[in-house]
Amino acid sequence: MTTPVWPLFDLVIRTPRLELRAMREADMLGLIELADRGIHDPETMPFAEPWTDSPLPQRHWESMRFFFRRWSEWSPESWKLSFATYADGELVGTQDLIATHFVERRVVSSGSWIGQAYQGHGFGKEQRVAVLTLAFDGLGARMAETEAFWDNGASNSVTRWLRYEANGEGVAMRRDVADRLLHYRLTRPRWEERRRRGDLPEVELDGVEAALPLFGLDQPTAAERHA
Repeated sequence: MTTPVWPLFDLVIRTPRLELRAMREADMLGLIELADRGIHDPETMPFAEPWTDSPLPQRHWESMRFFFRRWSEWSPESWKLSFATYADGELVGTQDLIATHFVERRVVSSGSWIGQAYQGHGFGKEQRVAVLTLAFDGLGARMAETEAFWDNGASNSVTRWLRYEANGEGVAMRRDVADRLLHYRLTRPRWEERRRRGDLPEVELDGVEAALPLFGLDQPTAAERHA
């Protein structure tokens, strides 16, 4: 069933093993339960915002506000698109695609996590490929950016496997301690070059055309990109 009053709800990305669905309330509740079962070793912190440290029920409330804020603050000038990632119908994680002034800049950034019980199966790689395909092929992005702390091995491994270029370093607070943050970028030519290697999963985009106006993109432009 489509949702004409909010076409973003109908955005779905499919890969051979995964289905990424634009976030709805049931997905939000499922992700909160998944986070409760663990995302990372409590001795480490992969996130600049240490939300997994918050006690219950505060973390639940903060998570719901976070998810609802993504939709309530949406505009073509500033959007944060959250997907719930399913493998064989089971919720395994989440993947974000984020942009400001996308129409003019054509630059996106990304963030993600996979539940601890589902790590080590390549789902992180596959869901990143999924949203990069949406960004470059569905929305006409020119560049994708991402960042991770220097010791976040899983995230940095996915980024390097996809042939992002190193794009300098920064400093971010982590549990009240300043630490190194690695920056990366992936241009459209490097994305197309990476795809020509032939080892990326096939990706199917569904619901993009109807949602384009919410990104500030028009239908003729989309038709030209898909041609």
